[in-house]
Amino acid sequence: MRRNRSTKIVATLGPSSSTLERIRAMAEVGADVFRFNFSHGTHDDHAARFAIVREVEKARGHPIGTLMDLQGPKIRIGSFAEGKVELVEGQPFRLDLDPAPGDATRVQLPHPEVFSVLREGAELLLDDGRIRLRVERAEAGAAHTVVIAGGTLSDRKGVNVPNLVLPIPAMTDKDRKDLAFGLELGFDWVALSFVQRPDDVAEAKRLIGGHAAVMAKIEKPSAVERLDEIVDLADGIMIARGDLGVELPPERVPGLQKKILRVAREAGKPVVVATQMLESMIANPAPTRAEASDVATAVYDGADAVMLSAESASGAYPVEAVAMMDRIIVEVERDALYRAYLDAFHASARQTSADAITQAAARVAHTLNCACIVTYTTSGATALRASRERPDHPILGLITRMPTARKLTIAWGIHPVYTEDARDLDEMVQKARRIAREQGFAEPGNSIVITAGLPFGTPGATNLLRVAWVT
Repeated sequence: MRRNRSTKIVATLGPSSSTLERIRAMAEVGADVFRFNFSHGTHDDHAARFAIVREVEKARGHPIGTLMDLQGPKIRIGSFAEGKVELVEGQPFRLDLDPAPGDATRVQLPHPEVFSVLREGAELLLDDGRIRLRVERAEAGAAHTVVIAGGTLSDRKGVNVPNLVLPIPAMTDKDRKDLAFGLELGFDWVALSFVQRPDDVAEAKRLIGGHAAVMAKIEKPSAVERLDEIVDLADGIMIARGDLGVELPPERVPGLQKKILRVAREAGKPVVVATQMLESMIANPAPTRAEASDVATAVYDGADAVMLSAESASGAYPVEAVAMMDRIIVEVERDALYRAYLDAFHASARQTSADAITQAAARVAHTLNCACIVTYTTSGATALRASRERPDHPILGLITRMPTARKLTIAWGIHPVYTEDARDLDEMVQKARRIAREQGFAEPGNSIVITAGLPFGTPGATNLLRVAWVT
C-alpha cells in the first residue's frame, strides 16, 4: 500500500473513469484522492462513483480521499437568434437584461449584479477570454462596450469580470443542494469555487459544520488580494490556474502559483496545483515535455498534491495519465536538487510545544537516519504539523478516526493508517513498531521517531517525542 513518493495525486472521475475496473486501476497506479466535479453529472452519477471508490478502498485496506468540487456561480450570456455571431474589433456591442435572442449588436446578460459594479474602462472576458470587451458606459441593466478582441461568439458562453468583486455569494442554490447531498454521502473535502473574499469560506464552513474539510479555490484576482485571510480560514487551498489564467495575464500565473504555495506551506495548509497539468493526455498516450516540466515544477515547489482534471475524467487515457503523473513525481523526488529546493524554505515555528516537538522530530529523524516519523493523531493536526516541516523521512500517521485518515490522504508525505488509539505509553510504542513494520516502513533494528499527545485522544495536544527501535 505504501507509495514511494511524498507528493499526492488527485484524479477527477467522469465518463472515462466510472467503472470499478478503471477506478481500481487508477488507485493502483497512483491516485490518492478522487475528485468529483459537480459542474457535470447527476447526483446518481456521483453516488455510483462514490460507492465504487469506497469499495476499492475496502479492498485495498487503505484510506482513499474524496473531494467534491462545487460548481460555484457561473456567469453566462444568453442565446443568439442564429446560434452565434461574429464580433469585429472596434465595433460596439451591448449587454443587457432583455431575454430576446441576441445578434451582432447585443445579447442578454441575465445577471443584474454584474451591471451594478461595472464602470467605464472595465473589461469583460467572454468564452474563456477569447472575446474581450471594454465598457464604454454602464447603466442599470445594461453595459455599452466596444470589442477589443473579436471572434466567433456562440450561445451561453461564460463571462469573467476581472478586477471587480461581484456582489454574489460563492455558493448558489445548486451548490447548496449539491453540498447537502455530498455531506450525506460522506465526502472528505469540499472545494469552494470562485472564492472572492474570506466571508465566502466562512459561510461554507458554517454550512458544512465540520463534517468535511473546506478547500478554497484561488481563481479570482480578488482572492489573491486577500490570500492570507482566505488561507487562514480554509483547511486547504487549490490553485485553479484555468480561471486564474483567464482573469490575469498568463505571464503572472507562474509567479502567483509560487506565492500561493509559499503562503499555504507557511500556514501548514495542504495546497493542490490544478488545471491543464497533462492536458494533451486527454487525446494522447503521452504528455508534452512542457507538461511534464509543469508537474515537476509544482513538485519542486513543495505542493502537497497535483491534480488531473479532464485528463482522467473524460480523456482517452485516464489510467495512463495517473501513472505518468506518478512517474514524474517519483523522478523529481529522487533528484538531489529536490531536497535543496524544499530546504530552501521552512515554515516558521509558532511558540507552542506542538510545533517545537514536531520540528525536533524531523531533526531527530534526520540525525539518527530513522526509518520514519510516526504521528498519533485524532484531528489530524499532529500529522499536518509533521507534513508542514517537509521532513526527509516518511510520515506514518496513526489515526483514530477514519474521516481524518481520509482527509490526510491529500497532505504531503503522510501515509495514513486507521487504528484505535493507544491506552498507554507501552502500547503506543508497540503499536508504532508493529505498524511501521507491517506497512513497509521499517525492519527489525531500524529506529523510528514517535510523536503523540498526552492524555491520549486529546486533539492537537502534541507534547511527547519518543525514539524507539523496531524488533
